[in-house]
Amino acid sequence: MGTTTDGPPTPHRARRVSRWRTWRHSRPFWGGLLVTLGAVEILVSVRAPLPVILHVGLQGLAAYLVPVLLLLCGLLLLFNPSQRVFYSILSIVLSLASWLTSNLGGFLIGLLLGLTGGALAFAWTAHRPGPVPAAGRADTEGPTASGTEPGNTTEPGSRPGPGNTTGPEGSTVPEPAATADPGPVTGPAR
Repeated sequence: MGTTTDGPPTPHRARRVSRWRTWRHSRPFWGGLLVTLGAVEILVSVRAPLPVILHVGLQGLAAYLVPVLLLLCGLLLLFNPSQRVFYSILSIVLSLASWLTSNLGGFLIGLLLGLTGGALAFAWTAHRPGPVPAAGRADTEGPTASGTEPGNTTEPGSRPGPGNTTGPEGSTVPEPAATADPGPVTGPAR
């Protein structure tokens, strides 16, 4: 009878999983992975043993150069995410160039993988968790403990007077004078 060895996760395994998740979430992982897979697929299609496909001269060089550069962009998206915008735009352009140079972009599969991965990498933003306000805390609702409104930078206990607002750095700035209501607007008299 088969027994499973899966038990409660060990601390070492939990640390590895935690490190992997942290690494994966700190970069455009899925975009870089799709760009890399698209480049590999385009390279495989260039090497496909099809007698109809012929690469001669510069066309043959471009057929290898475009997917190699696309592969490099995919790896750089994974391992150097600080320049993700440049690499993602370059991978989109190279994917489109593979349509002309590398067997219709790896028979369309590599082209679509490269475009999707480049778009995902371009749209990716780092998630920076901020402090989550607890429900009912004094600094998130109503006046604060110092007696001032939230966001008001005036002296504690003092309020701006009528016609005044709080300006930058806690200075009081007079509001412009209110104009009288002109009444309803009517059309031209006949």
